[in-house]
Amino acid sequence: MATSKPVNGTSKSTSSSSKGRKSQSHPSVFILKVELVDSEPLIWRRIYIDGRARLNAFHHILQTAIGWTDSHLHEFTIREKRYAPPDEEDQFLEIETFDESKFRLNQLLESGEIFEYLYDFGDSWQHRITVESIRDLDKDDSQGGRVWVESGQRACPPEDAGGIWGYQESLATLEDNPYSDEAKEMREWTGLDFDPERFDRLATNAALDRMLWNGWIKIGA
Repeated sequence: MATSKPVNGTSKSTSSSSKGRKSQSHPSVFILKVELVDSEPLIWRRIYIDGRARLNAFHHILQTAIGWTDSHLHEFTIREKRYAPPDEEDQFLEIETFDESKFRLNQLLESGEIFEYLYDFGDSWQHRITVESIRDLDKDDSQGGRVWVESGQRACPPEDAGGIWGYQESLATLEDNPYSDEAKEMREWTGLDFDPERFDRLATNAALDRMLWNGWIKIGA
């Protein structure tokens, strides 16, 4: 099994403002910017999320926020440590992996932190995530226990597009040679309505609300 490499080297904190957090059970809002590494123009989302969310829930939130279908393996890299679902193969290969379901965002991250999320070990979709700020909340604040996408740009690439370079080569083909066989194959694969510039924030937040309402993801539990 492949493992990810830090995109920007060792993750670091540029602010100590969160070191005085009250406790891991206290509600807080993490403002996170997620960038699909090497995408040009940049594919990105800004997510507001209660810091009590565990990494396994955050994985599902990322999948929805970006637009992936959760069809492949994934892992987080935080301060050079690997967090992922438990896998017996990791033990066999002596790969040190921490169970992502046992760690919360507010347990691992501080304001200014940069960490990585890798999706699909074949195509290697690398995401750079920056903790832009952390806000403590009163326990009765309506933002507690919530998650939403505040902003973002551009569509998620299709699954199995050959990684970021394969995807961008396909986009170049659609633009430069729209009537070629390669362009025709891509349109048949992605669907005629695929628009690389389109990001539907309202539909994304509606999907996140359904996930919370139906208990598919839980924050603070």
